[in-house]
Amino acid sequence: MRTRSWQSCFLAATLSLTSTLASATVYTYAADLGPEAPGATGSGIVKLKFDDVTNDLSIHAGFAGLSGVTTVAHIHCCTATAGSGTVGVAVTPGTLPGFPVGVSADSYSVVIDLDDSSSFTATFRNNFGGGTVAGARTALFAGLDAGTAYFNIHTSSFPGGEIRAFPERVPEPASLLLGALGIGALVLTRRGRHRR
Repeated sequence: MRTRSWQSCFLAATLSLTSTLASATVYTYAADLGPEAPGATGSGIVKLKFDDVTNDLSIHAGFAGLSGVTTVAHIHCCTATAGSGTVGVAVTPGTLPGFPVGVSADSYSVVIDLDDSSSFTATFRNNFGGGTVAGARTALFAGLDAGTAYFNIHTSSFPGGEIRAFPERVPEPASLLLGALGIGALVLTRRGRHRR
């Protein structure tokens, strides 16, 4: 009986932790930046984090070796085919706020409020988001999940874009932990049944 009680406590703790961790609200997307056009030489990384409670999008990027100097950077969405093609700018008209201009290597971080209508281009908001900010946010993350949204950096040598990446969702550590705890609870429960 003592073993069964211990298993019940473990299962209850696992379920409690599962419900706590299941409310995690940060989605992470990441990718390596590579040449967008023939002859482009730059490379780098980009990581996007979206908090679905605050609706904040954090962007972290690092890049080097560009053949020209930076002019603008954007998030575009949504191409017709996953992982390829081009499409108009989705997030921030003009360029991303505070993006370093006139350099061939740098790093960049910003947090964008996706509750603010000015965070999206009017074209994206109207054509993909049904005219609403909530619709634009939904369309952007549907594009990220489908592999049809990309981050790119434009340079003086490649005004149409020198490097880009189609970020993919990264499994959350909490999801991996939940999976491991669930398997552990299942193994212990089955073990207890076999001992009877």
